[in-house]
Amino acid sequence: MLKRKQSSRVEAQPVTDFGPDESLSDNADILWINKPWVHSLLRICAIISVISVCMNTPMTFEHYPPLQYVTFALDTLLMFLYTAEMIAKMHIRGIVKGDSSYVKDRWCVFDGFMVFCLWVSLVLQVFEIADIVDQMSPWGMLRIPRPLIMIRAFRIYFRFELPRTRITNILKRSGEQIWSVSIFLLFFLLLYGILGVQMFGTFTYHCVVNDTKPGNVTWNSLAIPDTHCSPELEEGYQCPPGFQCMDLEDLGLSRQELGYSGFNEIGTSIFTVYEAASQEGWVFLMYRAIDSFPRWRSYFYFITLIFFLAWLVKNVFIAVIIETFAEIRVQFQQMWGSRSSTTSTATTQMFHEDAAGGWQLVAVDVNKPQGRAPACLQQMMRSSVFHMFILSMVTVDVIVAASNYHKGDSFRRQYDEFYLAEVAFTVLFDLEALLKIWCLGFTGYISSSLHKFELLLVVGTTLHVYPDLYHSQFTYFQVLRVVRLIKISPALEDFVYKIFGPGKKLGSLVVFTASLLIVMSAISLQMFCFVEELDRFTTFPRAFMSMFQILTQEGWVDVMDQTLNAVGHMWAPVVAIYFILYHLFATLILLSLFVAVILDNLELDEDLKKLKQLKQSEANADTKEKLPLRLRIFEKFPNRPQMVKISKLPSDFTVPKIRESFMKQFIDRQQQDTCCLLRSLPSASSSSCDHPKRSAIEDNKYIDQKLRKSVFSIRARNLLEKETAVTKILRACTRQRMLSGSFEGQPAKERSILSVQHHIRQERRSLRHGSNSQRISRGKSLETLTQDHSNTVRYRNAQREDSEIKMIQEKKEQAEMKRKVQEEELRENHPYFDKPLFIVGREHRFRNFCRVVVRARFNASKTDPVTGAVKNTKYHQLYDLLGLVTYLDWVMIIVTICSCISMMFESPFRRVMHAPTLQIAEYVFVIFMSIELNLKIMADGLFFTPTAVIRDFGGVMDIFIYLVSLIFLCWMPQNVPAESGAQLLMVLRCLRPLRIFKLVPQMRKVVRELFSGFKEIFLVSILLLTLMLVFASFGVQLFAGKLAKCNDPNIIRREDCNGIFRINVSVSKNLNLKLRPGEKKPGFWVPRVWANPRNFNFDNVGNAMLALFEVLSLKGWVEVRDVIIHRVGPMHGIYIHVFVFLGCMIGLTLFVGVVIANFNENKGTALLTVDQRRWEDLKSRLKIAQPLHLPPRPDNDGFRAKMYDITQHPFFKRTIALLVLAQSVLLSVKWDVEDPVTVPLATMSVVFTFIFVLEVTMKIIAMSPAGFWQSRRNRYDLLVTSLGVIWVVLHFALLNAYTYMMGACVIVFRFFSICGKHVTLKMLLLTVVVSMYKSFFIIVGMFLLLLCYAFAGVVLFGTVKYGENINRHANFSSAGKAITVLFRIVTGEDWNKIMHDCMVQPPFCTPDEFTYWATDCGNYAGALMYFCSFYVIIAYIMLNLLVAIIVENFSLFYSTEEDQLLSYNDLRHFQIIWNMVDDKREGVIPTFRVKFLLRLLRGRLEVDLDKDKLLFKHMCYEMERLHNGGDVTFHDVLSMLSYRSVDIRKSLQLEELLAREQLEYTIEEEVAKQTIRMWLKKCLKRIRAKQQQSCSIIHSLRESQQQELSRFLNPPSIETTQPSDDMNANSQDNNMQPETSSQQQLLSPTLSDRGGSRQDAADAGKPQRKFGQWRLPSAPKPISHSVSSVNLRFGGRTTMKSVVCKMNPMTDAASCGSEVKKWWTRQLTVESDESGDDLLDI
Repeated sequence: MLKRKQSSRVEAQPVTDFGPDESLSDNADILWINKPWVHSLLRICAIISVISVCMNTPMTFEHYPPLQYVTFALDTLLMFLYTAEMIAKMHIRGIVKGDSSYVKDRWCVFDGFMVFCLWVSLVLQVFEIADIVDQMSPWGMLRIPRPLIMIRAFRIYFRFELPRTRITNILKRSGEQIWSVSIFLLFFLLLYGILGVQMFGTFTYHCVVNDTKPGNVTWNSLAIPDTHCSPELEEGYQCPPGFQCMDLEDLGLSRQELGYSGFNEIGTSIFTVYEAASQEGWVFLMYRAIDSFPRWRSYFYFITLIFFLAWLVKNVFIAVIIETFAEIRVQFQQMWGSRSSTTSTATTQMFHEDAAGGWQLVAVDVNKPQGRAPACLQQMMRSSVFHMFILSMVTVDVIVAASNYHKGDSFRRQYDEFYLAEVAFTVLFDLEALLKIWCLGFTGYISSSLHKFELLLVVGTTLHVYPDLYHSQFTYFQVLRVVRLIKISPALEDFVYKIFGPGKKLGSLVVFTASLLIVMSAISLQMFCFVEELDRFTTFPRAFMSMFQILTQEGWVDVMDQTLNAVGHMWAPVVAIYFILYHLFATLILLSLFVAVILDNLELDEDLKKLKQLKQSEANADTKEKLPLRLRIFEKFPNRPQMVKISKLPSDFTVPKIRESFMKQFIDRQQQDTCCLLRSLPSASSSSCDHPKRSAIEDNKYIDQKLRKSVFSIRARNLLEKETAVTKILRACTRQRMLSGSFEGQPAKERSILSVQHHIRQERRSLRHGSNSQRISRGKSLETLTQDHSNTVRYRNAQREDSEIKMIQEKKEQAEMKRKVQEEELRENHPYFDKPLFIVGREHRFRNFCRVVVRARFNASKTDPVTGAVKNTKYHQLYDLLGLVTYLDWVMIIVTICSCISMMFESPFRRVMHAPTLQIAEYVFVIFMSIELNLKIMADGLFFTPTAVIRDFGGVMDIFIYLVSLIFLCWMPQNVPAESGAQLLMVLRCLRPLRIFKLVPQMRKVVRELFSGFKEIFLVSILLLTLMLVFASFGVQLFAGKLAKCNDPNIIRREDCNGIFRINVSVSKNLNLKLRPGEKKPGFWVPRVWANPRNFNFDNVGNAMLALFEVLSLKGWVEVRDVIIHRVGPMHGIYIHVFVFLGCMIGLTLFVGVVIANFNENKGTALLTVDQRRWEDLKSRLKIAQPLHLPPRPDNDGFRAKMYDITQHPFFKRTIALLVLAQSVLLSVKWDVEDPVTVPLATMSVVFTFIFVLEVTMKIIAMSPAGFWQSRRNRYDLLVTSLGVIWVVLHFALLNAYTYMMGACVIVFRFFSICGKHVTLKMLLLTVVVSMYKSFFIIVGMFLLLLCYAFAGVVLFGTVKYGENINRHANFSSAGKAITVLFRIVTGEDWNKIMHDCMVQPPFCTPDEFTYWATDCGNYAGALMYFCSFYVIIAYIMLNLLVAIIVENFSLFYSTEEDQLLSYNDLRHFQIIWNMVDDKREGVIPTFRVKFLLRLLRGRLEVDLDKDKLLFKHMCYEMERLHNGGDVTFHDVLSMLSYRSVDIRKSLQLEELLAREQLEYTIEEEVAKQTIRMWLKKCLKRIRAKQQQSCSIIHSLRESQQQELSRFLNPPSIETTQPSDDMNANSQDNNMQPETSSQQQLLSPTLSDRGGSRQDAADAGKPQRKFGQWRLPSAPKPISHSVSSVNLRFGGRTTMKSVVCKMNPMTDAASCGSEVKKWWTRQLTVESDESGDDLLDI
């Protein structure tokens, strides 16, 4: 789960106060307004005002007439109080003038509005009392705003311990996120609304009797039950004989009579889609569509609607609330420290001096005996035996209470054995409480929260045993004793305290929920209390029950439909919007808050997470050093190593037997030496030996190394000391430079995140290596020195942590090595070890053959022979899929799938025992599985081998499935009685699809994720069972025998419940027909029966637990509530409401929270800190990021450039998006050929199509066809536009239904392009897509489980008779229908009613003793286990995994600029720069182009070449090192930048941190080495150049002297010639470029000089540096070097003298040393005398 926090602490700021400003001026003349008691009184008056408005309804006054005057008196009093307060505040503040005037304060305006509403309500009530206004008139709606006054009672708590800016930013961000998700939900609602209109249209065709006339449609005209039909003969349902399929709208029914759900137009369609997305009543809509239209269309539409809207899109709301709540928690913790530790009030800690003289914290019991009891009783009270005795008595009491049952109406319940047992237990627990009070004293006793709870139970149960109070509401105290059993399990106690211990947040949320329900119930009460024929809002209790019902989503559609039918067609849209908004807030936001609170309670503090990470790493390192028990069994047998005897030796002496392993190793060694010798010959193809063992030559080298080990160790130690010393100098100089502020002379510029993190790492390393010397710290203040010392200590602790991590890794390696050693010893000493079935030898040819067959798999990963990198092939995704499992497993996957397809055709009427074609598939599966298991057993063994087939649960399941299939194939029973062993065998055979879990590795991972969190899920289950047991025991004692009633509602007494009566039949839930005068509803005569409700009762604890389990799933609880209220009493309705609230708000959200927490723990994110989680999200986000497929703007300002500017302008993009929406609106009504409106709508769509053609043409002109084709979005637009053009041609050519359908499809396809044009929609759609991708195997796992249950359902319930919910649509007659029923159960749609239909037993069905397919009875125990297990596994666990995945993926996109990581703007900027460098749009660039990309980056990713030249070198070298100078991809550079932009100490996990620090240290070291090497090489070249230059000067002087001498003695004949070879060579040496060794790995292009030497005249006398290389000042070149050489000819002979220049060694050494010193100084301070020319050659 993602959590955000600010990167640095801010200064202490005043807390945020969003409450009213009640601190008025002290010098005010009205003093009472500032009194605290006045404020408290006004808050109490606000609650009284809400109570008054809740009683102010006509029906309430009709039942209780005096309340009308009571409410009038209360409102009058409240009116005077609030009016006086308003006048006083206006007098003190001023009405308009002043900064704090009354109308300028938001809370004062709110209070004034409430006073106005109170006056209006009071005046209206006066008119009602005077009968001037009718009480049932709509004027009562003026009281609607009055319940909002409850805000006054709680607004005092609108104070937060955070600065206002933080709270405002959090609320703003969360509000934006909720708004964005709402827009995303609206997008899908609009999409499915359009699809529904075009795919279905109206549902107005019904089956009616043949003689039905228009305007005469009644209830008796319809089929029973009402059935939709299709007028087309080949589609939908066809009416039976005697009925005809007619349109009821044509027969005269109005829209209100037909119902408001359907797909008539876009508004009704969106309303219907939202109803279906709430998973309430969607299946009946699908059944209506199946009867009216083709079946495939209905299944596709509604199943995808549930999957996307109900399971994916709506769960994004949970992700938003969780992220916001987590951010608030982290903000509080960052500002004010961590949460308080969970300390008990019963213990405290104090310092105690131990024996060694040290001090330690010791827990001291503050419940030290303070009473007057004897010491023996005090000791007994503190003993564990006493506590265990009390807990055992509690257990017995719970068992006795759970054993209670209904014994009949004639039994006297007050004095039965259960009452006497309750009296005995009450006396016992009373004595326990008195004993504890005697031993501890009353003050010491009540100081513990647990003792307070026990005392409350004692008082309540003591009152409960009084005969007149027995079996009353005091029964709660008796059944609550079970809560004390939580103390038995410490794990359960800790889990309960973790969830409910910090009760402030959860309690506040419960109070908020209750307040919201009260306010919304009061508003709805005043809105609908005057509506006739609507009894749901006549009184406040009924309004509260209705709004609570909407909150739980059970039957909320019925509440809305009844209200819509009552208010009429005019106000129906407004009322629908009201209920939808309330339902949206209550079910998506409010319930998500409960999940967020529970996850927050399960969350660890940030400062504990790293410690937990270290401990978890240590626990993982403590792997089992021992082998599994199935292998350690060989240790019980004596060692019997395999011995061999050496033959072909002289028989003069006896040779003992030698171990086979030793001889085999020796033989292998000799073979290896021979192999290496042969390969070392010239004819060998390779000079190296590839055998894994060491050769003889390597042994000689190893011996030589051992002899010189000491010498090497001394040298290595000296070298390490030198490197450490140099590193310290480097860090010290860097630290000094940063602290001294060497950049003060430069203009101030905000550093990029790369620069900041680089300097942080340099500072951290300098502190770690102890470079904060006295020279650096001289002149600092004491505070700075103290801070530096604390930083040093912190970094040394981090270094110690690194060493601990390394020790853990070494420990893990040693454990693995020890396991291998143990395995090798067993293999050597026990001949039967690692022998399959103790028969096949270890190295037998047949076993090797089986191994090859079993382990053969597809491997298409080709590696580069030079770099070793894996080459990306064109179809690498397909190749990865093929290489997912072995060939053998692929074969078995295909065979298993084919076998499952064959089982899909089985049914009770087409059984495999009597179908030869189905038997073929059964034989094929058994034969192939036999071959597979034999191969695997021969290759890996069955059980007693290291890689045995039965080494985990998957192997056991494989053997079990195989044995069941084999037994069934051999037996093949012809007659299978119901509830027999043969039927059980057929049910077990249905587990065959689970083989896929074992064959696919990712499916095994899903199973591990499900079972790894079994402990927490088990604890949650125990809590819910405890809650159910408490309420079940209470329900048995209060409702046992009281729910039985006569089925004739007119009969009250049981004695009168006899005979027969006529019962009406419910014909339809959708139609709203009214009975005409004299008309009766259809019905039939039935006998009167006195019985319990059909689906539930509370006669014993078992039935009560089943009923409450169904209620806990929020299905059927409304019926339980109505029955209890009707047959027991209205007050007992509180019972079921409290249970539903606890079960829904806390129980079910516990499952969601625990599953999400376990998922995070399995993914390794549960223990991640804030920064680590943000880093993981960043890495995942970078994987999704792709290069821009947008060509650059044309260079010139011609026509293409103008088109480019137009098409890329935001206004153009918004216009196109609006046009897409406008075209989509054309699908608001169904395009029907016979409808005259269709033609103009299609014509307008043609116009829009030509506009989009123009858009595509403009983009092609602007980007060029090649550039346009690079973007996938452009390709999609081109495809849709092309389809639109084709549709236009076909439309005007044909003009039929198919062209209209094609036109609608084109518009729908174009509607999807809106997501690409809106950033938020694109982000959220990407969240859903990534969630689908990551949850693919979870969805497959759900389908496999559903398939197993479907096969089993066909066997168990394939012939069950139709009932209330088992009908022609929902039944188990075939596997296909069973899958649809189970998918319906996954959504919770009346699953309990289907279960009860499958429990039908005689005499309500016809049994058969011989075959299960000849009976129509159900299976009571089978249905109970079948449906309950399926619903818990799928609905409570698997679906919550989808929620966890959505929450995880949503955090990838929950990023802003404040997160200090790479934001969307940073990624967008990098994509643009990459698009500029990657001119070929291939996604890869050469390594040398990385420097151009880095220089072009700006903003937070900018690299300042003046300040961060070293960072630039490191980044370039990292790319070269990791990719060996080859091409780098988009993600390679982005990953490098991401590592450089974060603080790796905070963001990276332990193992990744070590690897990254080692890499960066290596890069830093290599860069330093290469820099020094290049500098020394340049120095040598410059020395040579100086020597050559000096030699040339001396040579030229001598030549000039000889010329002067010869000219003086004898004028010579001068002849100009070409320079000699020596001079040419000398000249070339002076002008040659610096050499670059091909064997060196240069740092980057910055370290090589590729340009020519240049030197300005102004810089000739000072040292210069070019491209990272220092260049000494050179002397002016003599003129003789620029002209041709002059050769002196003496006596016709040409003389050539080579002059050797010998420089003074002392002078050269001194100059070279000074130069080295200057370079070293400048390198240490990392100064730069040139801006960019010394770094890059662009």
